[in-house]
Amino acid sequence: MKLVIVIPCHNEEQTLAQTLADLPRALPGVSEIVHVVIDDGSTDRTCDIAREAGAEVVSLPRQTGLAFAFRMALAAALERGADVIVNTDGDNQYCGTDVATIVAPVVDGRADLVVGARPIGEIASFSAPKKLLQRMGTAVANRLSGAGVDDATSGFRALSRRAALTINVHSRHTYTLETLIQAGQAGLAVISVPIGVNPVTRPSRLIRSTSGYVVRSALTMLRCFCLYRPFRFFLVPAAISLAATGLIGLRFLIDWWADGRAGHVQSLILASMLLSASGVFMLVGILGELLAANRRLLEEIQVTLRERRYASAADDAVVAAARARAGPNDEAR
Repeated sequence: MKLVIVIPCHNEEQTLAQTLADLPRALPGVSEIVHVVIDDGSTDRTCDIAREAGAEVVSLPRQTGLAFAFRMALAAALERGADVIVNTDGDNQYCGTDVATIVAPVVDGRADLVVGARPIGEIASFSAPKKLLQRMGTAVANRLSGAGVDDATSGFRALSRRAALTINVHSRHTYTLETLIQAGQAGLAVISVPIGVNPVTRPSRLIRSTSGYVVRSALTMLRCFCLYRPFRFFLVPAAISLAATGLIGLRFLIDWWADGRAGHVQSLILASMLLSASGVFMLVGILGELLAANRRLLEEIQVTLRERRYASAADDAVVAAARARAGPNDEAR
């Protein structure tokens, strides 16, 4: 079984060497471990330090953001024939020794996605509002995904090959919440395990302001809810519009019965508009559910095509490595 540890990085020359040094070189049930650094347009010595430590480097031409770098990391791991993929950060936030902890459930076949749960309550650098928001975000993400993880925003994760082939990242901001919701909706086995963290080395580049992060995360979860549960998503405004229609219509009928004449005609017009809106929301929800069924079929086809593509790429990589080891004299013979 081959393990590929991927590390998306942008200008991490100060911490990358220690991050790579802490990663394991051998694990039970794993025959080969490869370290791959995804260089997200770094302008410092990140690539040089990675190569000096023996890691492979995949360089992106410009800075694309964490979510896109994670997509490239999964692709790079699959191209190298990974059976298990571990994603960690280049800022040395997560303890490298915990790779064994998050890999074990995947190796044993008990999980497709393992999320490393940080001890949020014990992290001194997290303010009280941030800890509260993290718990709330995790609760909402668990509700949408059906998973039961303890730290939905943790980037320290292990994925099976099946999970890596299945997951799609659409967000340009972060991948943590979106991939968790996708995994739950796809029926993948998701668990979380406790991990440790190292002392903070620098301020977070992803969370520049708590309010901005909350808004982005809320929009991501809202979009995922609309994408994966469209009928339930549009059922809420449909029900609200229908309830408002009933209340306004009841007011019109009460006045009509009391006075024996038609009053508040504007209320009747508003009720008609809300009733029409409710019908439109219901129709959109039904259409969304039909599109979601079609999307699931397309995703199944996508997994098959990805498997073939990356299996071919892995075979080509093995052949190229064999030729490199053989040398020109052996090839001539």
